[in-house]
Amino acid sequence: MPSAMEGSEAGEEGEILRYEETEDDNVSPTDLSELLKEGTKESHDRAENTQFVKDFLKGRIKKELFKLATAALYFTYSALEEEMDRNKDNPVFAPLYFPLELHRREALVKDLEYFYGEDWKEKIQCSEATQQYVDRIHHVGQHEPELLVAHAYTRYMGDLSGGQVLKKVAQRALKLPSTEEGIQFYMFDNISNAQQFKQLYRARMNALDLDKNTKERIVEEANKAFRFNMQVFDELDKIGRSLTEEAQDGGFPVHDGKGDLRKCPYYADKLAGKAGAGCPCHAAVALLKQPLVQLILAACVAAAAGAAAWYVL
Repeated sequence: MPSAMEGSEAGEEGEILRYEETEDDNVSPTDLSELLKEGTKESHDRAENTQFVKDFLKGRIKKELFKLATAALYFTYSALEEEMDRNKDNPVFAPLYFPLELHRREALVKDLEYFYGEDWKEKIQCSEATQQYVDRIHHVGQHEPELLVAHAYTRYMGDLSGGQVLKKVAQRALKLPSTEEGIQFYMFDNISNAQQFKQLYRARMNALDLDKNTKERIVEEANKAFRFNMQVFDELDKIGRSLTEEAQDGGFPVHDGKGDLRKCPYYADKLAGKAGAGCPCHAAVALLKQPLVQLILAACVAAAAGAAAWYVL
């Protein structure tokens, strides 16, 4: 899901995410929070304009795709919070350790249980794009913990801002229960005022004892985090297009909406770019679209209709 997208407003095309924060008179252009804000604007704009995000904000999100996105978030936050726990006493990260307020893994477990059932672990797997993101987070946490600040900033500040817009869109578009099942990821029960908490978080970032070079590396890492997110969005968009094509075909459903979408051979082939036979149902629908086949079927129907009329007479 989108990250570090702060603020929102309603528009004719649907919800719009905006990268705007309440100004703080006490900040300096050399503060880390300001460097991150200015240094990731371009990446933010590109992420916001990915097809997956634009479709999501317009309410064009299928439940199967939302489930896969939730699984991707689970693997991402599991890695991030494992590394945050590892570095909770490291002075380069410790001031930003807010497990009670921020950690999302347990909330994502609840969402996955809602969508997939108690055996959800057997029905999800880490996608290729998500795995690359996860690997980078583990590398940073174990070898360059100061860069963990970039990943925490990119994810959690976005969750507390633009993520709240996505919560409303998902709940409305997917007709999720008003009791908030399926969107626990977006619920921060231990944060009473998101804006105040974000200000506290930025103040903690600015108080970190970091030299200029380290701050620049953190900004660079934050841009990498955006790129990893965009790769996940693009991956989800490809799956979404497959789902859309199936809906447009008007044939029998290839997937019943239960379990792992990638267990259907057609989608597995589609995502892998293989030139195979594909799903039998999809192949049958495609065959029926051929003009010659349609002509033969029309002739058969006409003959059957004539026979039926003769019998009635």
